[in-house]
Amino acid sequence: MDTSKNISEALKRAGYKLTAPRKAIVQVLEKGGDHLSSSEVLTLGRQIYPLLSRATVYRTLELLTTLGLIRPILLRDAAQRYVTGEGGHHHLLCRECGAVFEFERCGAEQLAAELAERFDFQIRGHLLEFYGICRNCQTDD
Repeated sequence: MDTSKNISEALKRAGYKLTAPRKAIVQVLEKGGDHLSSSEVLTLGRQIYPLLSRATVYRTLELLTTLGLIRPILLRDAAQRYVTGEGGHHHLLCRECGAVFEFERCGAEQLAAELAERFDFQIRGHLLEFYGICRNCQTDD
């Protein structure tokens, strides 16, 4: 999915200008992948647009979240991170070491279809997280 194109078009459709700072943020989100924190977006964004401010990053991430183009998640650290707003996003999180394992396929599609039908609701995406102990942290008692 071309996240940059979707975000750029959605901003324009919503009446927002694609300023140079916003364009840098969109490019970072496209190239940087998922799980970026606001600090990482700022650092990478300044490589594209050196005058990018922390406040602009926060405001833009908040705007993109409000528009449903990205969504915040919390993983193993205290930083709020962001993932694309559409589709599914799935993690296994180790409670011992904090390792995060991302997986693509899950059975949530059938559940989503059932919930959409039952509640007459258009589901656009989902987050699925399982918490446990990874192989490296498991001990044989």
